[in-house]
Amino acid sequence: MKLIIASNNKHKIYEIKKILGGCFEEIVSLKEAGIDHETVEDGTTFMENAIKKAREISLLSGVAALADDSGITAHALGDEPGIFSARYSGGHGDDEANNALLIERLKDKDDKGAHYTCAMALSYPDGRLVTAEGFMYGSIIEEGRGERGFGYDPIFVPVGESRTVAEMTDEEKNAISHRGKALEELLLKLD
Repeated sequence: MKLIIASNNKHKIYEIKKILGGCFEEIVSLKEAGIDHETVEDGTTFMENAIKKAREISLLSGVAALADDSGITAHALGDEPGIFSARYSGGHGDDEANNALLIERLKDKDDKGAHYTCAMALSYPDGRLVTAEGFMYGSIIEEGRGERGFGYDPIFVPVGESRTVAEMTDEEKNAISHRGKALEELLLKLD
């Protein structure tokens, strides 16, 4: 069975292919599938956005589609940045500006705790839906470190670690990441 990942984010695609590679005959990105479609993420939760993306791509393509919506939440800031993680500073995907804004907003806060959330939805053309969720807890540091990863990884130190996620290998990150945990839960539901 073919699976379309409802994303063109090369980092996400790499992580998903690495974990789900044995479950599908072929796994492709939106671009590789020849689909030029942008889902309007107007849900109020990560899961609502993931389900909407997966269903739209599955209906458009006629094959199974996997979507995720993920982001980071700083505990001292309530729901921020939350579902707006990718566009926290205004523009979409400006990691440097997003990180700087989060550091600035946490500057005077004692609690630097935060967690990543990943909501994942797998939609089949017949309407079946499989969902999973994963979390990674840690804290925000004031200056980024590391060259790996993306998004908030350079300023996020997971619980029990002294390194940021951006300082970890792909294998280390996948073993503890919110996306890795969501994919593992999804794998259990697929068996």
